[in-house]
Amino acid sequence: MSERTLSTVYDPKSVESRIYEVWERGGHFVPREGTRGTFSIVMPPPNVTGVLHLGHALDTTLQDIATRFRRMQGYETLWVPGTDHAGIATQARVEQALREQEGKSRYDLGREAFVERVWAWKEQYGGTITSQIRSLGASCDWSRERFTMDPGLSRAVREVFVRLYEEGLIYRGNRIINWCPRCRTALSDIEVEHIEEPGVLYHVRYPVEDGSGHLVIATTRPETMFADVAVAVHPDDERYASFVGKTLRLPLTHRSIPVIADSYVERDFGTGCLKITPAHDPNDFEVGERHGLPALVCMDQDGRLTDLAGRFAGLSREEGRERVVEALREEGYLVQEEPLQHAVGHCERCGTVIEPYLSEQWFVRMEPLARDALERARRGELRFLPDRFMKVFEQWLTNVRDWCISRQLWWGHRIPAWYCASCGQVSVSRDDLDHCLHCGSADVTQDEDVLDTWFSSALWPFSTMGWPENTPDLARFYPTSLLVTGYDILFFWVARMAFMGVHFTGRMPFQTVLLHGLLRDAKGQKMSKSKGNGIDPMDVIDKYGADALRFMLASNTVLGNDLRFSWEKVEGARNFLNKLWNAARFVLMNLEEGFSPLPLDAQSLDLADRFILHRLGETIRRVTSALEDYDVGEAARTVYEFTWDEFCDWYIEFAKINLYGDNADKKRQTQSVLLTVLSRVLGLLHPYIPFITEEIWQALPNTTGMLIDAAWPEAADLPQDEAAVEQMRVAMDVIRAVRNVRSELQIPPKTSIPIVIACDSERVRGVVDQVTEMISRFCNAERVDVGAGIEAPKQAAVQVVTGAKIYIPLAGLIDMDAERERLRKEANRLKGEVERLEKKLANENFVHRAPQEVVAQEREKLADYRAKLLTVEERMASLEG
Repeated sequence: MSERTLSTVYDPKSVESRIYEVWERGGHFVPREGTRGTFSIVMPPPNVTGVLHLGHALDTTLQDIATRFRRMQGYETLWVPGTDHAGIATQARVEQALREQEGKSRYDLGREAFVERVWAWKEQYGGTITSQIRSLGASCDWSRERFTMDPGLSRAVREVFVRLYEEGLIYRGNRIINWCPRCRTALSDIEVEHIEEPGVLYHVRYPVEDGSGHLVIATTRPETMFADVAVAVHPDDERYASFVGKTLRLPLTHRSIPVIADSYVERDFGTGCLKITPAHDPNDFEVGERHGLPALVCMDQDGRLTDLAGRFAGLSREEGRERVVEALREEGYLVQEEPLQHAVGHCERCGTVIEPYLSEQWFVRMEPLARDALERARRGELRFLPDRFMKVFEQWLTNVRDWCISRQLWWGHRIPAWYCASCGQVSVSRDDLDHCLHCGSADVTQDEDVLDTWFSSALWPFSTMGWPENTPDLARFYPTSLLVTGYDILFFWVARMAFMGVHFTGRMPFQTVLLHGLLRDAKGQKMSKSKGNGIDPMDVIDKYGADALRFMLASNTVLGNDLRFSWEKVEGARNFLNKLWNAARFVLMNLEEGFSPLPLDAQSLDLADRFILHRLGETIRRVTSALEDYDVGEAARTVYEFTWDEFCDWYIEFAKINLYGDNADKKRQTQSVLLTVLSRVLGLLHPYIPFITEEIWQALPNTTGMLIDAAWPEAADLPQDEAAVEQMRVAMDVIRAVRNVRSELQIPPKTSIPIVIACDSERVRGVVDQVTEMISRFCNAERVDVGAGIEAPKQAAVQVVTGAKIYIPLAGLIDMDAERERLRKEANRLKGEVERLEKKLANENFVHRAPQEVVAQEREKLADYRAKLLTVEERMASLEG
């Protein structure tokens, strides 16, 4: 027996928290001097008061796999964890709690008291998500944990703001922003959720002022017409060429507006005439700037019509639309109402329809920053996985707009700008001011707004390392080696980190960006609480353990592609863990106390030993190569197939011959091979399933230290033998085929059977001759006949494997009449399925209208049924005679 036994059943609840505590207390997550340089990675900071979702679980798993792999390879490894203050998300939660518990708003408390409440909320709930990340097994250095509003990071934020302002790259100006009337703040694009909704396209007649005709515009938002300053047509649209330069009378008002020509107009959408409302549409704003048009505002910050709307002033935008449409109809301006489906932007936090709104905000001038980052990326300083995202990155930085960085919130980094009531100047400073830097007046007031959360997040790779100070961590671990995140925030975060890093450190903040897909349900639908298909990863961990969740996520990952979650996949991962656990128990139970493995001498190894060691070497090389390229899914699938199929299902069965035989030398050699394979498989699997592998590792004889610190498995000392692999695969194919026949025909395993193997190829025949004894033993064969040109025996089951046909004469083994009847019924069933699918796929309506993946699935089913029918018909023919 081994020095330590494993329990009969693996129980993750009794293992995972215990092992994690040992790792963390032992300092195993802290960088240790390595032999291969450094590897560093920063965790995309989740919302500080948030809870773990499957996206976080995938993110964390992929980062931990990379970190553990590099640590085992001998790199000095640093993974920096942290959380984001998540401005609007956190403030909204505290405001909701304040409303529900005390019936108060933030204005009742005042800014200072409200911000204190948010800090208290952060302290109370901020540890939840980091605790959950720990439960996943994340091997990050918690002694370096960061928060975006830590003093050091806040200093970095101010430093960046002031420098950009001094360089003329931050300015204050009027621009169209996403505005939430309920949250009363600007929103970034990622905070806007676009939802397909039914709407109406209103066709409205705008008369020419001189009475010579009219133009009909099409709009979904007639309530904004009071801010119209022009009607635009395409310069090449001959229908309206004679109208350009004329003046139109704006319905329901006493104003006149010009007709202009602009290539932005889509001639085929609506009527081809576009009302231009610069203050309420970002594209119209650009058209207005090109033509020098004014920007009039007809909607206030609460989403109510302003005095510009005349008799409609004070109405909400919803009621305003109803009343305006009613008035247009009554006064003869409404020509048509056309139903349509369109995407409407909603506030991600409160669900309110967002308002494109013209307001004075702070902006980052993007063109020079984007240009520098783009140049570095094109020089090869940045690699994307998959590489197709480099084009997306380039397109965004090439067509980037200035970035609105101010938010009308109280929680966040307050903008370090002070307005002087005496001279009217703005003072921007690294330190809080009590006087104007221009005139010295003490009558100064700090800007009320805070910075966009993404502003501080854009500094994350270097601010977490101590910038702007020249810290040892910054010198040693920056730029970081890898960034892992979802492709959905390529624009909002990755690109911004890239240009901030280049501008302030002179280098890209990361060498490689691994972009994973989004988590979807088993049907491919986006997961959400409202749909009822959301999955709490903590529920998965509670039921199956963290390793099962991690392995399911990793093994199903294809870089850049969305991943479908299903409980069946988690159960499959759990079954794999049980398979590994049982294999380890088998190995350990067959080792004597104090067992010491023998050197692996190819001359003394059996065929099965040489096969498994050769395949282990190939697996180590393939897994290592895949992980070097961060192809975690391919690496996981490779080691899974080797462990389950070749080691557990085959080699362990072959090993029992020597383990339970009389030859002591053979037994010890087999024990040595078993232990070698098991220990190296544990190393390969450790980045994926760290808890169970560590637990098994600690039970192995002759191991020192912990698996987390062990060297990555090597293949150099493993004997290579291609011939052994070929022979074993032939033997395995034959054994599998014979077992299939036994199972299908219900021939008991203890019943000896004759086997005839016909193979015309001399090379294949020679290989089969080498393994006939093995085939006979594992198939319980009374005899095995091998030859070329063998005539098919009568009334025999037949199986085809590569290069050979296997016949099992059935006389005396089964009831032949019953088997013929069974095959006849199965053939009829399969014919019915083939006819049904052929008819379905001959229907052009189905082929052209059904989703392509559905059509492809049906074609695959048809091919499968045809192949099965052919096999059944061949078996029926073989039983005749």
